[in-house]
Amino acid sequence: MHPTTLAMSSGFFGFFAHLGVVTALEEIEYRPQKVVGSSAGALIGALWASGMAPSEIKTLLFGLRRQDFWDPGWGSGFLKGEKFRGLLQTHLPVARVEDCRFPLSLSVYDKVQKETFVVSEGPLAEAIYASCAVPFLFQPVRVQGRWGLDGGVLDRHGMLGAAQGERIFYHHLKSRSPWRKKNSPALQVPERANMQALVLDGLPRLGPFKLELGPEAFEKGYRGAAEALDCDIKGVTTEVTV
Repeated sequence: MHPTTLAMSSGFFGFFAHLGVVTALEEIEYRPQKVVGSSAGALIGALWASGMAPSEIKTLLFGLRRQDFWDPGWGSGFLKGEKFRGLLQTHLPVARVEDCRFPLSLSVYDKVQKETFVVSEGPLAEAIYASCAVPFLFQPVRVQGRWGLDGGVLDRHGMLGAAQGERIFYHHLKSRSPWRKKNSPALQVPERANMQALVLDGLPRLGPFKLELGPEAFEKGYRGAAEALDCDIKGVTTEVTV
């Protein structure tokens, strides 16, 4: 595979499938020239870019239990997010975005200005949390002086951090949030030059009360990506049923 920017979409708890794709990429010794993403894509992209091996991320996620990040408290979200940030700080091998082994740009939604901005420097745990902070579930956090929430609110594809003309390998999660319209452009693979997209059908729908389905999503993500990569993905979009 030619040098590309790796982009991964948001998709609630779809990070297990993203990890399966990254595991397949690691096996062919793929190294991105940059990593970009929103929410679930930001989580896996950032953990990998920080220096964690896919096997280490797998151990972390497969051992994840709701109580590890479940900390209800008063605020503009049900969960305070302190446990989530603490979990990240415990496992991340680097403390700042700019210290990652691959350049990293994460999409974050500014809840005050109601616009998306890109975080490519500063504290890594806070940047990841902000990009993953689903509105009303998690409380916002200050990032670069702004109140940050889930980057997938306006940048579901997670590609705001990629410059026009960059060659991109993109993993698109097809899951649909209940508040998005069925034909929303955010749910479609975007049309973009120099992009190869992978879409996997048949992934289980996960959430904080369905973490036990994570290993199944990982396995389907891994097998689907391995199959597509073995065929040497070409063209705009490759869809694989798993």
